[in-house]
Amino acid sequence: MTGVVLQARLDSRRLPLKALLPLGGEPLILRVMRALKTVPWERHILACPEDSLEAFAPLADRAGFALFGGAKEDVLSRYCGAIRHFGLERVIRATGDNPFVFADAAAALDREHQAGGACYAAYAGLPHGAGVEVLAAAALLKAEAEAESPAEREHVCPYLYGNPDRFLLHRPLAPRRWQGPSLRITVDTQEDYRKAVLLHEGIAGSERPFAGETVIAAYRRLFLQDLWA
Repeated sequence: MTGVVLQARLDSRRLPLKALLPLGGEPLILRVMRALKTVPWERHILACPEDSLEAFAPLADRAGFALFGGAKEDVLSRYCGAIRHFGLERVIRATGDNPFVFADAAAALDREHQAGGACYAAYAGLPHGAGVEVLAAAALLKAEAEAESPAEREHVCPYLYGNPDRFLLHRPLAPRRWQGPSLRITVDTQEDYRKAVLLHEGIAGSERPFAGETVIAAYRRLFLQDLWA
């Protein structure tokens, strides 16, 4: 079974409560979930710390996501708890600070992962905040048993791509239509959020609001006019 596991928390250090900040009149985290929901994975799961369950429960329900609570700082164990609870064999890892995640790129990467059988897959060259990581559940469980450093456990995947001799990695350059490594569409600061509000307004009414090309075109139109004139 394949499941997208979206990690989110309320007490962000740089921008507290950012998951609940309004974006188009609704909490930011809802846009992330709705983008990921457009891909028909078997399970859609919002994995958060125990102290965030109450706040996220109604939003997960609205988006059609199951809710799972786990450790706050040991995010690797939170993912592995979700793997065991839902019986996942493959995981699409997404984060709650990326409201413009490219749903079409995520689906394409997932197909490549299935075809190649890698332990870890991610596109290079995407805008910052556009991508997901696709993981073999068995590899994450192995990482949980062996990873010791706080960074490896907080950021989930470093143990995998830090041991390329032990885990099969698939890290190709993204297809050209999704490339934009100098673009920043994540929300980590107040300035990021200001731009996200403008970008969301620029995408509103688009036929494919969760497609990477739509997001890139709107970003360039709004923020890079001089460069792309």
